[in-house]
Amino acid sequence: MSLKQQLTDDMKAAMKGGDKHSLGVIRLINAAIKQREVDERIELDDTAVIAVLDKMVKQRKDSVTQYEAANREDLASIERDEIVVIERYLPAKMDEAAISAAIAAAIAETGAASAADMGKLMGVLKPKLAGQADMGLVSKLVKQALAG
Repeated sequence: MSLKQQLTDDMKAAMKGGDKHSLGVIRLINAAIKQREVDERIELDDTAVIAVLDKMVKQRKDSVTQYEAANREDLASIERDEIVVIERYLPAKMDEAAISAAIAAAIAETGAASAADMGKLMGVLKPKLAGQADMGLVSKLVKQALAG
């Protein structure tokens, strides 16, 4: 079952079950997916849907940071609750050891040796790790691997 179909099924289940919170977040997800499809005139596959979900999580994490800085814990809590619902549809995150192993494999594949090769290395890693790893952490680990 595709991710979009799962979202549709979960939306129907939330409507029938009266889960207003999940229903609202799933509708936001579907709206973001539909917006991207209309803007780019394409049909999104699961990989592209995961990219949309990653972006939504990142936006909400940024909002949480800003709300906490402004002492608005009520709004930060709402954003955290939305993150929980969105993350249900994302694949399990890789741990640091798995990311390091993927980086080592990519270095062997590309022959990257210095910081100048970081762009080439990230170009190989990004499609492989999209949705499975925090790309900020991947970038930090790539810098460490190429520096040392």
